[in-house]
Amino acid sequence: MEKVILYVDDPAYAREFLARMAASQADVLVRHWVLVACAPRMTHRISKWVSHSARENWRSKWFAKVQEQLLPLLQARASQVTPVLAKGPLTDLTKRLKLEHGAAQVIDARRPKVGVDLEPVAPDVAPPGQSSWALPGAVVGMGALLLLANELSE
Repeated sequence: MEKVILYVDDPAYAREFLARMAASQADVLVRHWVLVACAPRMTHRISKWVSHSARENWRSKWFAKVQEQLLPLLQARASQVTPVLAKGPLTDLTKRLKLEHGAAQVIDARRPKVGVDLEPVAPDVAPPGQSSWALPGAVVGMGALLLLANELSE
């Protein structure tokens, strides 16, 4: 049984990601999925007005919705699913899960966000949407402005 640690922060994006992954893999094996749900962070301003218990209640409701949407998809073909709600640094959680479940493939199915660097889930797994060629928006904008100014001056 192949073991897979799957990191998710948006169930709709994860469903699309899993559909693409299933289309690229012809062999269908029974898998043991470790579904790690990464709840969205609350801003500093919100956390000032919401109690810790209310935040934890919201996180548990969000986690239940994620499970409701993804468990039927992951449990297909008699696969086993172990849901986990992420707390703390993801690299530490990945190490703990690998110790607990043995050798496992790590898949980062979190939605890439523009202007936000996602925390890596493991030292050898790059966050989605990030590459070594990524440029900050300000640098690209300045370059475009310089090209435009050069064209107008001619």
